[in-house]
Amino acid sequence: MLNQWYLSFDPVAFSLFGLKIHWYGIAYIIALLGAFVIASYFRKQQRFSSISEKNLERFFLYAELGVILGARIGYVLIYSPSRWDYLLAPWEIFNPFDQQGNFVGISGMSFHGGIIGFLLGSYLFCKRYKQNLWLYLDLLALSIPLAYTFGRIGNFLNHELYGRIIPQDSTLWQHFGIFINGALRYPSQLIEGFLEGIVVFFIVWIAKKFVKFDGGLIAIYAISYALMRFIAEFYREPDIQMGLYGIFSMGQILSILMLFGGIWILASQFGSKEKA
Repeated sequence: MLNQWYLSFDPVAFSLFGLKIHWYGIAYIIALLGAFVIASYFRKQQRFSSISEKNLERFFLYAELGVILGARIGYVLIYSPSRWDYLLAPWEIFNPFDQQGNFVGISGMSFHGGIIGFLLGSYLFCKRYKQNLWLYLDLLALSIPLAYTFGRIGNFLNHELYGRIIPQDSTLWQHFGIFINGALRYPSQLIEGFLEGIVVFFIVWIAKKFVKFDGGLIAIYAISYALMRFIAEFYREPDIQMGLYGIFSMGQILSILMLFGGIWILASQFGSKEKA
């Protein structure tokens, strides 16, 4: 029944003035708005009480713009086989129309590129308004994971980033696989949504009770996300233009870098706390 529904599901939610609105775009907007709602909830707790509502709104404008720009540019530079064409005509990176003038939207976003854009946007905000960068990052560490889950659901509904072929001797996954191009594959988008979204949220939420210094939660987020993404990549089909680097995918390589970055932040911020 799941396969019958999935194969017949239309990724286009509706058309508006001739423009096709995809479920993925709707899920992406829900994710961005959801992160703000969750951040507004946690802001009321004593740990984040110094963050005003107005500054939180300003921060999200910087952060979300950074996420969108970073995710798109990151995809072009890391994953797109047309990266050199884009670099010669950078205005095409955000062009939602094809060469015939038809609206086709913008496809291709990189999570790790989005993280870099998010960090840059956060830094610029805190520098301009003289805010504690680590405090805002810790708040976002609690806000991102559950909202991020909607992004992966959007990938699932958009019939993209599908999983690897399920081995015939895997009796458990035979019941949960999705047929793509005649092959039974892992529902990797949902696996990622669960591991990288829901599981990571509970890890950071539990860590909040024990990690009290600024920068600790964003470090825990980086470490836990990197580990969950590394595991999830074993279920996800590598990008066809990238393939595998030995036994690892590009997503796993970037996750290893993210893991070390999280460990470095955790050690340096804990060290700063001890000195204080």
